[in-house]
Amino acid sequence: MGIPLRHVTLHGHDVTYRLAEADPDQPTLLLIHGMAGNSRTWKDVMPGLAEDFTVLAPDLLGHGESAKPVGDYSLGAFASGLRDLLAKLEIGPVTVVGHSLGGGVAMQLSYQHPELVDRLVLVGSGGLGREVSWLLRLLTLPGAEYLMPLFFPPMVRDRGNELSKTLHDRGLSLPHIHEMWRAYASLGQAENRKAFVRTLRSVIDPGGQTVNAMDRLYLAAALPTLIIWGDQDGIIPVDHAYAAHEAIPGSRLEILEGCGHFPHVQQPDHLVEVIREFVHTSEPLPGGMRPFQEALLQA
Repeated sequence: MGIPLRHVTLHGHDVTYRLAEADPDQPTLLLIHGMAGNSRTWKDVMPGLAEDFTVLAPDLLGHGESAKPVGDYSLGAFASGLRDLLAKLEIGPVTVVGHSLGGGVAMQLSYQHPELVDRLVLVGSGGLGREVSWLLRLLTLPGAEYLMPLFFPPMVRDRGNELSKTLHDRGLSLPHIHEMWRAYASLGQAENRKAFVRTLRSVIDPGGQTVNAMDRLYLAAALPTLIIWGDQDGIIPVDHAYAAHEAIPGSRLEILEGCGHFPHVQQPDHLVEVIREFVHTSEPLPGGMRPFQEALLQA
């Protein structure tokens, strides 16, 4: 990837991130990846977005090249970690773009620290309803972490990587399949599996998603919000997009035809244009707690 990893230490833990800096007068985008993902997932959209904006894409703790300590992997902990990263880098406020799990983290950040978020973009976001892929629900069952090494052996990972490279070299690569494989392959490492299970169980149980922001979405009424979803999403159903759009007055909705759960790898150019148009045609929410307080008082 053209934008290199950088490192910073937060609370004694190594946190990695990618940063493409633009004109300081332009908005800053914070890109938050999904479950078992990392900052590299944004490689096809960062260069395009960086033409107009400063773009920051971190590896959440427990993901990518960031540290994987034993600790709290809840949405609140991720949001606090991003607050600290922004403070360390002297960046903010930001337009937050969250994919899947990252969407849940983005909403949590805007809820916990509204002074840091001036716009919100949700891409196939978690945290908007109970339904989610059966495979993710299965992996939350008691004892699943002890069986996972059987499903993620190094030999299968290595052969899969070779096949993926061969297909790519022959021009037969399917971006969303490649992205899912990268997430699968990362679980071949024990420390990644442990962090994955802790993260997964913080938001999902065998019945589905356990974290739901729907009862607080009215607080986002003053926050410019864009909801993007693939109409063929097999991980989190597109019905969640319509429900969130209805629950957030003034939000914008963009449904991508023929697209699955990974718009940033399946339709990167389209995603860049949609986000660029949204940022350029919306006014950032003024900093501070007043809009948040007014929404609470009016509820």
